[in-house]
Amino acid sequence: MTSTPTEADISAKMDQIARLRAAIGQSIVGQAEVVEQLLIGLLAGGHCLIEGVPGLGKTLLARTLGQVLSLEFRRIQFTPDLMPSDILGAEVLEEDHGTGRRSFRFQPGPIFTNLLLADELNRTPPKTQAALLEAMQEHTVSYAGVTHRLTEPFFVLATQNPLEQAGTYPLPEAQLDRFLLNIRVDYPTLAEERDILVRTTGAEAGVTPQVMAAEDVLTLQRWTREVHVSDALADWITRLVRASRPGDGAPEAVRSYVRWGAGPRAGQALMLAAKARALLSGRLATTREDVLALAAPVMRHRILLSFAAEAERKSADDVIAALIAATPPPPPG
Repeated sequence: MTSTPTEADISAKMDQIARLRAAIGQSIVGQAEVVEQLLIGLLAGGHCLIEGVPGLGKTLLARTLGQVLSLEFRRIQFTPDLMPSDILGAEVLEEDHGTGRRSFRFQPGPIFTNLLLADELNRTPPKTQAALLEAMQEHTVSYAGVTHRLTEPFFVLATQNPLEQAGTYPLPEAQLDRFLLNIRVDYPTLAEERDILVRTTGAEAGVTPQVMAAEDVLTLQRWTREVHVSDALADWITRLVRASRPGDGAPEAVRSYVRWGAGPRAGQALMLAAKARALLSGRLATTREDVLALAAPVMRHRILLSFAAEAERKSADDVIAALIAATPPPPPG
């Protein structure tokens, strides 16, 4: 397939994405916005941090995505006693029974996969959390002086409970910045919750079909980077990210409630995510609606709020809404 997609290529992939959404819908009730953001992260080649209280299907959502994609899927349950070698792998001593010679061989850990579910990531100490940093950024693992490359595509889905603090270790800002999107999972609607009860207490569901292979994902990731972003939108994204930093000229909400604003990686993430959302809609050009829809998921975990914000119960989403109001988008067209 050519690097630049034709209209027929895009139409075929849109049909495939529609089947992908339908396959996910066989296991996941509702949560259309959450599913869309997961697919945006996949197409943009970024990682996603999923937050929500227990029982909302975060783990099921990640597992379902692994099932509908013909990718190798592994899950790590993060616990306080988990060690970096439990994730990355370790060297094992082997003996050649013919010669008696001994040598070390690297035994890859569960991180050597395509889709990694890091369940309850904030339940493990910073030393183990940091073991993911190189893999998430460079798609490599270094051990005993040797660098091992991970198989593409490589996609991390991490979950955490934002309410429970006992026995948890908050993720450092450097690690949070590696996540393209911070996805919030909310309670289902009345109709959705009823549907969940009926589905999960009845006969066992059938097998979830696999509808997309690794090569399809890599193709969509290449196409995502070719989606057009106008100069006006690029300027607005730059101004939006820069306006999140306290200082002269920053909006009042930022000066009052933000200790540390988003860095340049936020601008890269917002532009890539907007491109992915446009491609998911069958477009090869982004719009301001793409940026508006993703400003909060991209920036909410990259803004460090002040004590004043906590005292007045202001969330990062509140600050981002005020930030957008003070930095209006360019007119359409």
